[in-house]
Amino acid sequence: MPKRKAAIAVGGVAALGAAALLLPNANASQDKASEAAGTARTLKAADASDLAAQLQKLLGGAFAGSYYDSTRQQLVVNVVSGDNNVIVQAKKAGAAVREVSNSTAELRAAAGTLKKEATVPGTAWAVDPRTNKVVVTADSTVTGTRWNQVESTVKSLGPGMATLKKSAGTFRTFVSGGDAIFSQVQGGSVRCSLGFNVTASDGSPAFLTAGHCGVAAKQWSDSETGQPIATVDQATFPGNDFSLVKYDDPNTQAPSEVNTGNGQTVQITQAADATVGENVFRMGSTTGLHDGQVTGLDATVNFQSETDPNGVDTVNGLIQTDVCAEPGDSGGSLFTQDGGAVGLTSGGSGDCTSGGETFFQPVTAALQATGATLGDGGAAGNGAGDEAGAGDQAGAGDQAGAGDQAGTADPSASAGDQSGAGDQSGAGDQSGAGAGDQNAGSADPSGAGGDQSGADDGSGTGDQYGAGTGDGSSSVTGTH
Repeated sequence: MPKRKAAIAVGGVAALGAAALLLPNANASQDKASEAAGTARTLKAADASDLAAQLQKLLGGAFAGSYYDSTRQQLVVNVVSGDNNVIVQAKKAGAAVREVSNSTAELRAAAGTLKKEATVPGTAWAVDPRTNKVVVTADSTVTGTRWNQVESTVKSLGPGMATLKKSAGTFRTFVSGGDAIFSQVQGGSVRCSLGFNVTASDGSPAFLTAGHCGVAAKQWSDSETGQPIATVDQATFPGNDFSLVKYDDPNTQAPSEVNTGNGQTVQITQAADATVGENVFRMGSTTGLHDGQVTGLDATVNFQSETDPNGVDTVNGLIQTDVCAEPGDSGGSLFTQDGGAVGLTSGGSGDCTSGGETFFQPVTAALQATGATLGDGGAAGNGAGDEAGAGDQAGAGDQAGAGDQAGTADPSASAGDQSGAGDQSGAGDQSGAGAGDQNAGSADPSGAGGDQSGADDGSGTGDQYGAGTGDGSSSVTGTH
């Protein structure tokens, strides 16, 4: 096979207006003055994440999570200690400080109780540092005795510890993401999305995608009827949700970039840890580019098992966002406008018409577990366990956040006609065919925007397959 360029299709980060604008670097002299005065510094989201990690170590048990206030461009740190010295230390470091009632240990204990007593399909929970509570979400399938079980567990945690909300959609995995990738399986074809090109630990070119895609199929092609070009090397699902897929041709050129369409790309320079409150972009082969905010970290999601009608596929440590997604977007890229690789699309509820919650596997954790590096040797980030302060921001091993669909800024240089999504109906139906006009998507960080029309029928839970092709230059289709 001749050398081929495997471009990542991570949606266009276009029209910078309403879509995640880069926050300017704070002026050094202003920062020093703020530190001396004990006032909150102006920070970029990435810098706020680093500061949160430092303060978590500095404050110890008094630290009860943190989040990024994008309006004021400040890090807000929760503290539970009445010790004024703790507050002074946090303020001196440049954070805005808020005293709260629930400690990290208490929030983690609450999440542990939920895991023992409320692990039912269609539920998710995480700590929301903005409310200092565990936010529990139940999708539309949680009714009757299951709803009563979840509701009574939340009430048992005591007042002020947790909140319960209902999601109109259904939690399901979304097979799709950046560039569309396909695999032929018994009963039809599987379509997912390429996340980020990487270099495997043995030096061979590879890419990351969702774990449930790698579990569903072993060999992948860049066209629906084409020959396989890559083979799954590692796949983890449930528990985590990532796959390392190696290109079959060792001479494949796999640049560390996001294809935003119209010949434009966003260079991916590093793996980035998510921070609650920061703006992010998601590219999917079904719905194109959309943007929104990180609402929670270290979230736990209980998907209905696709192999056992009575089973649950639980995934931990996920990033929760209000960015929309639909079946076929699984494995796709979550990234920042300045080139940070943040996550791989896992699943969620809702769609890109009504909104919903979408969860992502942290890229830093996937890189650490597989031993891969970004692109042709880029840094693997801060490592999985250390979400730069953000993952532990909510303190609990389960961080949830809200889920209103953030408005999508039209990302122009989007991917052209990404037709063909696939009928996603039916739980576990992995063979749906069909097509939907997936005209390029919404928050293009770099170009001028296309209307993200069309979508698969994503009604069923966990429908992972879907045929259909598309001109989608930067998209890998799939319906997981």
